[in-house]
Amino acid sequence: MKIAVCPGSFDPITKGHLDIITRAAKLFDAVIVLVSVNYDKKTSFTAEERCDLIKACITNLPNVQVDRFDGLLADYVREKQACAIVKGLRAMSDFEYEFQMALANKKLYAGAETIFLTTNAENMYLSSSLVRQIASFGGDISDFVPEEILTPINQRLNRLYQQKKLGKE
Repeated sequence: MKIAVCPGSFDPITKGHLDIITRAAKLFDAVIVLVSVNYDKKTSFTAEERCDLIKACITNLPNVQVDRFDGLLADYVREKQACAIVKGLRAMSDFEYEFQMALANKKLYAGAETIFLTTNAENMYLSSSLVRQIASFGGDISDFVPEEILTPINQRLNRLYQQKKLGKE
């Protein structure tokens, strides 16, 4: 069985992320969407919430599952006996960072290759941080996130924005 790991922070998952996950699901027998936990990074959603948001979006992908991990990606990939790490690329600036990470992961665990999938043109500009910024100001993010999770994302990000405005962060 060929297993791929598709890691990211997914804070929150976007249509761009979902496109990469869907395409990876066609290439591999099983795909694990891995919510990476970085305790140094402030997120809008907890790791469990991010997992739940992703699960709501992948119900039509039977070979995709969601997990979370707070260690080295290479250790997780080894533990799951995955043969690939799938990463989405939007621009050359993504490639520079992701290439460096791919080399480090290969050094830490030679048993997996990093596979880069380029994003579809309509998602080239899309990022979780852009979604968070637009939603926090009450903007319409319906073109950027899967419909299944639009309401909870809007509610959370709007609430965080209101708290910031009131100085209650």
